[in-house]
Parts: sequence; structure tokens; C-alpha cells
Amino acid sequence: MGCVPAVYRIAEAAALLGVSDDTVRRWIDSDRLPARREGGGPAQVDGADLARVAVTLHEPPAPGATRSSSARNRLAGIVTRVVRDTVMAQVEIQAGPFRLVSLMSREAADELGLEVGVRAVATVKATQVSVDVP
Repeated sequence: MGCVPAVYRIAEAAALLGVSDDTVRRWIDSDRLPARREGGGPAQVDGADLARVAVTLHEPPAPGATRSSSARNRLAGIVTRVVRDTVMAQVEIQAGPFRLVSLMSREAADELGLEVGVRAVATVKATQVSVDVP
């Protein structure tokens, strides 16, 4: 169950946040997003720092504001919050402009190594799905 610290290259961070590589570089240069270089290698961003920026980046879209939309069942993002008690865990994921919250057993969260800054994919299954086109 060893948990590897979550560290992302610029391109990975950009993909998770839904912005360009250049935007991430500008944020690093302006100290909005801390990064480090080891031995002159490429810049790396700590997952917890990336999660902190992710939650401030996108406001949820206003109802009816999208031109057309049909979200896919699998939404890749970054874990921004994990609350555990003795039996259950609440896990929040920021997937682009979407904030997803999942309730699962603490055992499952521990086995998956879910912590702030870890990349995760939320799979959504519902008995009803609404599709709007304003």
C-alpha cells in the first residue's frame, strides 16, 4: 500500500487544471504555484500545492451557461480534500471546472492512497442523467 508522493511535471499539472503549459509556467514564475527543480531537471509541482490552486481556479458553471454539454462518465482530476473517520471517508476531486464528492469506506480510501494532491479519476454512474442544450 505504499503511497508515492504526488509530484507533477508542468504538462501534467496543466492537463489536470485544464490550462496551458505556458499558464502553469507563468504561475510558477509569479509564485502563484510553487515548483522545484532537482539537479537542473524539469520543474516539478507538489500535488498538495496543485490541489490548492485547483480549488481556486474554476467556479462551477452557472445553470444554463454552457452552449452544449454532455459530461463523460470518467472525470480525471486531482484530490483536493479527504476527510476520514473510523469507518468512512469523504473525498473531493476537482476535475476541471467540476467539483466531485465521493463517500467511500475508509479502507477503500486508504488502499487507494487518496490524499490531497493525488491524481484520481471519478467514475460517475447514475440512474438518471440530464442533458441540457440552452
